[in-house]
Amino acid sequence: MRSLLSTLAVLCIQMLLVMCNPLQVFGVDGVNFSVHVENQTRVRDAMSRRHHRVYQLYSRTSGKHVQVLGRRISARGDDGDKYAQLVVEADTFGSQVRIRGKETNFYLCMNRRGKLVGKKASNKSEDCVFVEKVLENHYTALMSSRYTGWYVGFTKRGRPRRGPHTLPNQQDVHFMKRFPPGEYPETTPFRFTTVNKRSKRVRATGPR
Repeated sequence: MRSLLSTLAVLCIQMLLVMCNPLQVFGVDGVNFSVHVENQTRVRDAMSRRHHRVYQLYSRTSGKHVQVLGRRISARGDDGDKYAQLVVEADTFGSQVRIRGKETNFYLCMNRRGKLVGKKASNKSEDCVFVEKVLENHYTALMSSRYTGWYVGFTKRGRPRRGPHTLPNQQDVHFMKRFPPGEYPETTPFRFTTVNKRSKRVRATGPR
């Protein structure tokens, strides 16, 4: 009897230690889990398959679409313009993307002076990495990953604005994603079954 009681006592102590350990871990050194998540989203995802998608970026100010014309960038493209079709590559756990012109194979980049330029696809510079941000008005903004606070923006005439002269609340940096004409996202039909009183009755009276 005594041996049984001693065994139960040991098990109780072990269970208490297991329950207390997570509390001790979170309390050590004031660990901030949100900071850990933010750091992880900046790390390249080498395990998953790189995700590519094609769309157009409609500029709120110019009323046209962003074009990658080789080394030159503008926002004067019409809907369906071949230079306005952009291949967006995402290879991180977060929202960091690289945007490449489907026709020219040049990447949209921002240099150290804040100027938007096109660079060859072989260029792996951090200047060509942007952070997608969905704003409260449902528009999308693209902030430079290398130069925090600098955004992709265009004037009413479709000319690029320099990064230091942009702010997230400016219409110049607001874009809307649009699929090229004739291209639509792949959708899987939603299948559902209806439940009526009869099916419930059959289910309830059926064999168990």
